[in-house]
Amino acid sequence: MKEIKGKEYTKFEEIKHIRDDGSEYWYARELAITLNYTEWRNFNNVINRAMIACDNSGHIVSDDFVEVNKIVEAGVTRKPMKDYELSRYACYLIVQNGDPRKEVIALGQTYFAIQTYRQELADHYNQLDEDRRRLVVRGDIKQWNQLLAETAYDAGVITNEEFAVFQNAGYMGLYGGMSVDDIHAKKELEVGQKILDYMGSTELIANLFRISQTEEKLRKDNVKGADKATNVHYNVGKEVRTAIEKIGGTMPEDLPTPDKSIQQIEKEQMERLKAKVKAGKIMLDE
Repeated sequence: MKEIKGKEYTKFEEIKHIRDDGSEYWYARELAITLNYTEWRNFNNVINRAMIACDNSGHIVSDDFVEVNKIVEAGVTRKPMKDYELSRYACYLIVQNGDPRKEVIALGQTYFAIQTYRQELADHYNQLDEDRRRLVVRGDIKQWNQLLAETAYDAGVITNEEFAVFQNAGYMGLYGGMSVDDIHAKKELEVGQKILDYMGSTELIANLFRISQTEEKLRKDNVKGADKATNVHYNVGKEVRTAIEKIGGTMPEDLPTPDKSIQQIEKEQMERLKAKVKAGKIMLDE
């Protein structure tokens, strides 16, 4: 699973472009090469089908498929060449309409589906109450922590002792030198209670950023050795802390500890769900 994730990340992240306003896009011709299309004519047919799907979905096609012209060298002359700046959604529609026999198309479908889902989730995030925000981010952290553990192992963090030191270093960087035990004590938690389960959404987001950025740096820099990996985790945590300080945010150790654990929120939501099922308001697919 991790190997496929890495392929997705490398192939599609490396050709992503960022505008000055922070929005992202992909050039159609670069995407065509990545998707192993050798003939622009064939890929343009895929784009046309994707445009139809975009229009049918209610989107404004010109917003997701921005036509641009590039000047290219053709011998001694220069001529314009049509291209598109594609939104993430446009790329998603393209790979959905691509040749399913190509392995890279399947990878693209997975990658852009995940990215599109995350954007949709982000668009709705501000509409969620605090309990639901905590559940969403905590779920993301579980997945990223698993990926981080695999990447750290590949880097040389092998034994349980090495991994404990590695994890502790990330917290120490983010929390100004406080260890896992220090944070646990500050939150006045009991033995067996996990600190991540007693964080508000703001604190969880800071830790999600620490985890995801550490995983990416370990992988992209091809870090080798437990000590080096541990230093990376500490430094990334420290950089996240510095960023919070620069924007005038509250340091993670000073954020309030919620009264409810993640498990309590999940239990309450399940009870509400069961009540709705019993009342016949919703049905569950068994």
